[in-house]
Amino acid sequence: MQVLIAEDDPISRLALETKLSQWEYRVIGCADGNQALRLLLEPDGPELAILNWDMPGLSGPDVCREVRKRRVGPYIYTLVLTAKDAVPDLVSALEAGADDYLTKPFDSHELRARLLAGQRLLALQRELIASREALRVQASHDALTGLWNRGAIMHRLEQEIDRAQRLDAPLGLALGDLDLFKHVNDRYGHLAGDAVLRQVADALEGSLRGYDAAGRYGGEEFLVLLPGCDLAQAHAAMERIRTCIETLPITIDPQSGRSRTIHVTMSFGVTVSTPARRLLDPDAFIDEADSALYRAKRSAQRNRVEMCLPTGECQPST
Repeated sequence: MQVLIAEDDPISRLALETKLSQWEYRVIGCADGNQALRLLLEPDGPELAILNWDMPGLSGPDVCREVRKRRVGPYIYTLVLTAKDAVPDLVSALEAGADDYLTKPFDSHELRARLLAGQRLLALQRELIASREALRVQASHDALTGLWNRGAIMHRLEQEIDRAQRLDAPLGLALGDLDLFKHVNDRYGHLAGDAVLRQVADALEGSLRGYDAAGRYGGEEFLVLLPGCDLAQAHAAMERIRTCIETLPITIDPQSGRSRTIHVTMSFGVTVSTPARRLLDPDAFIDEADSALYRAKRSAQRNRVEMCLPTGECQPST
């Protein structure tokens, strides 16, 4: 673990650096509080700091106070070294945001114990952050495909509608559905069907731009948002995705035998909200794409992109 030592006395700083290096810490040393604060607030700065109380620039408690003002980033555990031993002084250091303190002269074994306690606290904090992030992902992502779930993609759609209106820009929307997916489940089993959904979702997401979005709308249906796309651009984007899925080799493990490779196809209904024709209601926007998708699915060959024209009429891909 990386540790910052802020100590203006070079002999004391060297002694601390030597001792911590022996304990296999990676040490960064500095001689004043201003530099200590800059180092601690860097994106990859130390998470554990030993701060002398009295030093040029900011004092140890001042550094703690400024660090605690930060609202983002990992927690920084601070230990203040001081010759002060009056209770009011020590309380003021803790109130400034210090996690612990040691009065000089201190025992090296006690210092090591305090540092280990700090490491344990930081480890717990990292576990809490990881758990919180896992819960956030579970709440917003589909467990099977890893795409946005229905609630999250609908929320994203509302945001993109607002953004398009604010920027006076077009917004493309596509609703896609795997063709004859029931046949996959019936022939190979539902585990194979799950494998198809996962691999199609990966291909779909991999074919999008960084600012596009895709979510699992339900069953084998996927919703795709294409910010900034007019009708021609949305058509080209979904044709590219349709071709990608059509040619995608999908590996499945049927319940009745060894793994094998199959191919599936997907049909899409596409519509666009433009500055001249605003679709501000998310449900109405999706209904247009759904109507176009219905026409694509009714076609004998399926595996097609059907567009909903600005008039609200639908036109098949050529």
